[in-house]
Amino acid sequence: MRIKKAANRDLPPRMLRRVRNLKSGSQWVGYYYDGRDENGKRVEIPLGTDLDVAKMEWAKLDRKAVPKIVRLLGDVFNRYERDVIPSKMPRTQKDNLLSLKQLRGAFNEAPIDAITPQIIAQYRDKRSGKVRANREISLLSHIYNMAREWGITERENPAAGVRKNKERPRDFYAGPEIWDAVYRWAASELRDAMDLAYLTGQRPADVLSMRATDCVDGHLQVAQRKTSKKLRIQLQTNSQLNDLGLLLERLLEQRKERSARNPYLITTEDGRNVTASMLRLRFDGARKSAVKEALESQDKVLAEQIRLFQFRDIRPKAASEIVDLARASRLLGHTDKRITEYVYRRVGEIVEPTR
Repeated sequence: MRIKKAANRDLPPRMLRRVRNLKSGSQWVGYYYDGRDENGKRVEIPLGTDLDVAKMEWAKLDRKAVPKIVRLLGDVFNRYERDVIPSKMPRTQKDNLLSLKQLRGAFNEAPIDAITPQIIAQYRDKRSGKVRANREISLLSHIYNMAREWGITERENPAAGVRKNKERPRDFYAGPEIWDAVYRWAASELRDAMDLAYLTGQRPADVLSMRATDCVDGHLQVAQRKTSKKLRIQLQTNSQLNDLGLLLERLLEQRKERSARNPYLITTEDGRNVTASMLRLRFDGARKSAVKEALESQDKVLAEQIRLFQFRDIRPKAASEIVDLARASRLLGHTDKRITEYVYRRVGEIVEPTR
């Protein structure tokens, strides 16, 4: 019976270590797999000079599971991208893939158990995009939690508790002058979208996905794509159609006039549904014309404010102009009023003077 040499006892079965003394006085160490060729003849297959990499190659040849000690984060990233990300909402998937691309550049070849909170903190400090760094650390934290569930590592999550960069929520408020300046140059379908976004307080994607059949029993039914929160927004106040009810009545009639063949409320004049890219192009065009008009009127301050206006600012505009915080929070679909107040309320609180 062949006895394995003592030099190889720390290696997996059929894995060999070869050591050569070089003329320089240093030693060269290489690893091989003790295998057979197609004729059954013994052959040593090179596995490289790095022990961890060699063990991974050995696992492939011997059809064994890769030892946990050599699991690289790149392998975990691959599994997370394959098994977890597709289950998320489209916008979240896109954001995760962008974050994962950055994480791969820094951690792809790192052993999963070699990452420490200090290393993650160094990554945070070196990233130029401070807000993006926060998103990437959050994603890395979830990846580690999943790796623990999968049994890939038993170590504590090194991203847990790592301090994030301080973030300031967007503070832009589209007042009446800014709103009117853009609205004046907007195409009819953009005006419809702006009105619907303001009166419902919903995100752009949810506004564009609203359908004629969502109007049921005096309510507009909304299922928010980001959070899956379901709302029923009233179309009547004191037994009379409110502004949203009147808008929807007009949009439904407009669909008939335009012979729309799609189910959506926001349509172009020739009956096509408005996509996200179409909305973006129309809004950018109206904003550009509004800026030009302001500059021609020698109002540089207004022009600069108009430049900052984005369609997504309509949601916080709606939240800011509803006096009752609880009502605003319910309309936006928030479970915590503090989110509405801290992120979406962009006007000062109404107070009384000293006298």
